[in-house]
Amino acid sequence: MLYAISTPRTCISCPRSSRFHRRNLVSVRLCVRASLPDNGNGVKVEYTPWLIVGLGNPGTKYHGTRHNVGFEMIDRIAQAEGVLMNTIQSKALIGIGCIGEVPILLAKPQAYMNFSGESVGPLAAHYKIPLRHILLIYDEMNLPNGILRVQPKGGHGHHNGVKSVMDHLDGCRDFPRLCIGIGNPPGTMDMKAFLLQRFSPTEREQVCHCLILA
Repeated sequence: MLYAISTPRTCISCPRSSRFHRRNLVSVRLCVRASLPDNGNGVKVEYTPWLIVGLGNPGTKYHGTRHNVGFEMIDRIAQAEGVLMNTIQSKALIGIGCIGEVPILLAKPQAYMNFSGESVGPLAAHYKIPLRHILLIYDEMNLPNGILRVQPKGGHGHHNGVKSVMDHLDGCRDFPRLCIGIGNPPGTMDMKAFLLQRFSPTEREQVCHCLILA
């Protein structure tokens, strides 16, 4: 998903997940540097980290619902890259690691969907992450179930979680998004009820397939 320009014999160091064995309530540093030999003189190159945020609602009540596919994608990335999600910071459950040479900060806001920006804004400011390196992952009703769409920027599309994030990024919309399709409510079904409903077996299979492909 994420790529960085690499140089031969570049030595990368980043926080290892084994350093964090329990859920911490303290701030941690996210910084990755590479030492590149240049005629005997060491040259320091700093890689800009990515803040990857999945939107959802905390608690077992919402686990597996359509509105929580952003959380599921974060769990998938964390599992694939060996990142432990065991630290609380800025009202979010976070984990620090790397994808290849790229340092990442995974985050699942815990203040409920409509207040997601209360986590994203402070995290981006604390770690000095530019807008272009904030990847927001969330559910999208305007896409068929299980379909992924990547956008370099955009509006909130009446998604309250995305709107909250934009509000806490000073109204800026120039950050990338990974949208996960969940389809539209059938018939006259209430939208909120649809979002907080769990997937049917067929829909779940489609969603799991797209999470693996990502």
